[in-house]
Amino acid sequence: MTIATTEVPVLDYLRAQLDGTGTDGLTCQFHYPTAISRTLGIRLVAIDPGRATVEMDTDPARHGNQQGTVHGGLLTELADAAIGTAHSTVVGPGETFTSIDLRAVFLRPVWRDTLRATAFPTHSGRTITHYQCDITRADGKPVATVTSIVTTLRGERSHGR
Repeated sequence: MTIATTEVPVLDYLRAQLDGTGTDGLTCQFHYPTAISRTLGIRLVAIDPGRATVEMDTDPARHGNQQGTVHGGLLTELADAAIGTAHSTVVGPGETFTSIDLRAVFLRPVWRDTLRATAFPTHSGRTITHYQCDITRADGKPVATVTSIVTTLRGERSHGR
């Protein structure tokens, strides 16, 4: 027996995940949650057009570097997940996207905590969008600021991505 599916815009799909109505019978053009988000335990907590907030629980025993704090690469992955999710809500059918720049400024170390990453555009053009992602600890103190430039791919450039 085949279950019929309906393709919906990414924003509608993610809102259905968040509001608890579920995504049974729904699909969108991207994979959510992503494989890396499932692996790392990254959770979507808020979504709007061009904006996304994700969270994850950190533990130096699992995510630590040689100093015993959470690895900076994990913080950049958390930000990249938020930025990618935010941008996925504004690309059109048949379009894809990729990051062409990612820069992180680390503000304080993290140990065991719940981190929240909020991504939003600072400039949106037809093809290039600049994002900022602020990562905070559970107490609201900033941990890192990550900026990214994302390019939207259309037509032949979007095939196979």
